[in-house]
Amino acid sequence: MPLGESDRLLTILTKEYGLLKAVAGGSRKHNSGMAGRSLVFVVNHLLITRGRSLDRIKQADTLVVFRHIAQDLAKLTSAQYLAELSLAQALTEQPQEELFLVLWEHLHRLEHCPQQEVLPHLVHGVYHLLAIAGFAPNVHQCCFSQQPIGTTQAGFSVVAGGLVALDQEVALSAKISHFLNPREVKAMQELGERELSPEVIAMPTPVWLTVEKVLRACTQYHFDRRIHAADLLEACFC
Repeated sequence: MPLGESDRLLTILTKEYGLLKAVAGGSRKHNSGMAGRSLVFVVNHLLITRGRSLDRIKQADTLVVFRHIAQDLAKLTSAQYLAELSLAQALTEQPQEELFLVLWEHLHRLEHCPQQEVLPHLVHGVYHLLAIAGFAPNVHQCCFSQQPIGTTQAGFSVVAGGLVALDQEVALSAKISHFLNPREVKAMQELGERELSPEVIAMPTPVWLTVEKVLRACTQYHFDRRIHAADLLEACFC
């Protein structure tokens, strides 16, 4: 956010100290060396000094710039989505290496993937960020019966935290928030993998939009906050 006449106050996710706020002096001046280094989705090696009220960035060496993310609306919206989810769980003054590396990994995938793969990679990243927070939904067993669920029709309960078998007894007692077809169930069941298979990535956009809505409901339920970037998803992918 702007600060004073020419500075920016940055919110920074770090491996070593978690979430920090620091002033990038003069970074809003066009000829400033800090101008590009203080933009969103830039990874820097920073030297930060403590201040009485605000810390200040004294030196910044850029390691990675996600240029393609900034130039593509779908990729930018997806990256903002992942950033919002990361901010929802980031802690201050505590190491956040796993969160930092998972966010970096999925931003890297968004940066380099073709346009038709942006939405699957976004959903994959959302699931992994939920997993770090301990809120990843159960996608292989019924939350009530604990019986395995194959790639068949299933319900999903946000409150129960995962898939629900649609047999009559369970369905009557479950608070089902979403109903999923076999392709949507298959997509959800692969989200815990390190890499999505080409077959799953190639599933139609409506499948991924449905799975995203399910994960968004989980996110908003557990973190009690709205994901603002999600408002633009349908405009980007429909």
